[in-house]
Amino acid sequence: MPKPYPKEFRDDVVRVARNREPGQLLKQIAADFGISESCLASWMKTADVEDGISPGTTAAENAELREARKRIRLLEQENEVLRRAAAYLSQANLPKMIYPLVREMAADGIAVAVTCRVLKIARQPYYRWLAEPVTAADLGRAYRANALFDAHRDDPEFGYRFLADEASAAGEPMAARTAWRICSANKWWSNFGKKRGSKHGRSGPPVHDDLVARKFTADAPNRLWLIDITEHPTGEGTLYVCAVKDVFSNRIVGYSIDSRMKARLAVDALASAAARRSTAGDEVAGCIVHSDRGSQFRARKFVRAVNAHAMAGSMGRVGACGDNAAMESFFALLQKNVLDRRSWSTRSELRIAIVTWIERTYHRRRRQARLGRLTPIEYEAIMTQAATQAA
Repeated sequence: MPKPYPKEFRDDVVRVARNREPGQLLKQIAADFGISESCLASWMKTADVEDGISPGTTAAENAELREARKRIRLLEQENEVLRRAAAYLSQANLPKMIYPLVREMAADGIAVAVTCRVLKIARQPYYRWLAEPVTAADLGRAYRANALFDAHRDDPEFGYRFLADEASAAGEPMAARTAWRICSANKWWSNFGKKRGSKHGRSGPPVHDDLVARKFTADAPNRLWLIDITEHPTGEGTLYVCAVKDVFSNRIVGYSIDSRMKARLAVDALASAAARRSTAGDEVAGCIVHSDRGSQFRARKFVRAVNAHAMAGSMGRVGACGDNAAMESFFALLQKNVLDRRSWSTRSELRIAIVTWIERTYHRRRRQARLGRLTPIEYEAIMTQAATQAA
C-alpha cells in the first residue's frame, strides 16, 4: 500500500485547484502535480468538509469518534473483567488463583494488559506462570501435602509432628514448621488437639455394622474375635497394647505392643492373630472381628487388613463399653494382675511382663469357670479333638 501524501502537499494542491484560472481543468492540475484526477477531487471534497463549505464529519471529529468507540470498548472489557472476577472469587470451593481467570479471559478476546490493570496484578508473573503453570516448588508442596493427608486420614489422632514423621517415612521429609503450616492451612487437626465434648459427641461414622449385638459366644475357633487397645504409663512414657481374643476359648490369639497408638498397632495385632492361627492349620476366613468405634479400627489400614484376610468387620456403638464387654474383662484382668502391681520404669520391662503373663499364666495356668475350669489351651485342645473324632 503506497504511503499517503503529506498534508502540506495536499493542502497546496487543493489551494492551487481552488484558485485556478477560468477554463483550467482539474485534470491538468492533477497531471501537473503527478496525481490522478479522482485523487484531486477527493482531496477537494475533504477540504470542503473541513472548511465547512460542504456538510460532513471532519477528520478531527472522525478521530474523536474513533477514540470514543475505543474507550467504550475498553470500558466494556473492564466491566466484563470485574464481573467475571467477582463471580470466580465468590465460589467457596475454588482455590483463589487469579492467573487461570486471566488466561480464560484472554482466550475470549480480552487483552491481558486490560485484565491485569483492572485486577491490579503484574503481567510478568502471569507470563512466567503461563510458561510454567506448575513450578517445582508447587509440585514439592503438593507431594508433601498429599503425604500429610494420607497420614492424617489413616491416623486422625496424630498431631502435625507425628504426621511429619509419617510423611518422612513415606519419602516426603519436611520440617515440623512446614508440616504445621500445611496442616493449619488445610485444617487437618488432631482429634486430641481440640476441646473434647460430652460422651454423647460424635466420634465418626462406623465402617462396619454391629454383627455381635453383645452375644459373645462361638461354637468353634475362629468364628468370633474381639479386638481392643489399652495403655499404661511407664518411666519412659506410655505403652499401648492391642490384643485379639477368640471368644470360643478366650485365648489371646494375637497381640501387638508399641509406644504409639496408631492404626498400625491394630493392623499388626490382627496380622499376628491370623498368622498364628494359619500356622496351626486353622482357617480364619469368614471370622467376625468385633471392635469399638476407635479411630484405629476405623482407619483405612485396618479395614484393608480385615478384607485381606477375608474376615467380616463388626463395630459397637459410641460410648457403649458393654458392646465389647468380653474384651474389656480381659483388660481388667491384665490391669489387676500385671499393670497395677507396681510401677514400671521402662517400656521393655512392662512389655516382657505383659507377654509372660499372657503366654504363661493366662493361657496355660489360669482356669476359667466358663471353660469348665480349664485353661484356654486345654479347652481348645479337648474341644478340637472331640470335634475331630465326631467328624
